[in-house]
Amino acid sequence: MEKVRIGIIGAGFMGKTHAEVTSRYCHNARLVAVAGGKRASALAGEYYVDYVESVDSLLERSDIDAVIITTPHDCHIPLGLAAAQHGKHILMEKPIGTDLPGIDHLIDTCRRSGLNLMTAQTQRFRDANRVAKSLIKDGAIGQIRMVEEVQHVLLPADTSQSSETCGRLLGHGIHSPDRLRWFLEDEAEWVCGFSGNYAIQSPHENSSMTLIQFSRGAMASVWVTFESAPPLFPASTFHARIIGEKGLLDVDSYGQVKLGTKDGWQVVFEQESFDFEKEPLSPVRLKSFTLQDQEFVDSILERRSPAITGEDGRAAVEIVLAAYQSQQTHQIVHIY
Repeated sequence: MEKVRIGIIGAGFMGKTHAEVTSRYCHNARLVAVAGGKRASALAGEYYVDYVESVDSLLERSDIDAVIITTPHDCHIPLGLAAAQHGKHILMEKPIGTDLPGIDHLIDTCRRSGLNLMTAQTQRFRDANRVAKSLIKDGAIGQIRMVEEVQHVLLPADTSQSSETCGRLLGHGIHSPDRLRWFLEDEAEWVCGFSGNYAIQSPHENSSMTLIQFSRGAMASVWVTFESAPPLFPASTFHARIIGEKGLLDVDSYGQVKLGTKDGWQVVFEQESFDFEKEPLSPVRLKSFTLQDQEFVDSILERRSPAITGEDGRAAVEIVLAAYQSQQTHQIVHIY
């Protein structure tokens, strides 16, 4: 196989993001077709690839080796299983799924079929986070003791409904449980969660606070809200403050990474800025997606596991579902 031939399922904002990346930035990859959603025909036309009227028809094509699934979250598992049954490698947008039995079924199906299943988690490929990970790995702050994760988004003008098919912690905030596992190289053991809505009318939560105890002793909090009053706190879009045994890290994934030692604070990296509203396809934003999608392609060509596996995706979902269970039962949930 000289090039990985890719089909995209789902034609919304993330479908367009992956179409841009696989068409213009990835090596040894070729976007072949798009299916799924009202915008699929227009997206296919924009990138001069085939529009396929049904997902089944796309999966039946012999000129497609792999699919990127960017549909609503509750469709991920059934579409992933259909793709695996047709012998396609899968890059699944986060979250990998919304229930653990379904995720386990998908992981097992891909394993038995010899297919790569990668969970999309672009924050692992964002420069600021990679710098922070390198500092942690090199022992710059010693063993991590405590982490505060923050993700804040302004309250929307229309609070009468939410387009999400699952809670915000699962649909978006899941970046934080994944980053915690990656930074700590450890698994969560105990979870306590609180979640709900303050203004948005939705059956799914838009604000949450989660406490996590990891198996080697590190403690973490994850504070996610899509209902913040303006202005947002500085650097609160995706931010972590980390206490180690001999130093501190202040990680703004869209700004500066600061290292704190006994000598004071030092800016060790600053992420190049971009305007998300005006430049959604800015090369600065797309860099992490390019690195991620390239890893997916390379793992297929090199016949190895991808950097972020289905099991990684499952572990992050398990933390979130434990937080939801804790909210419902008013108890701490043991998961490890």
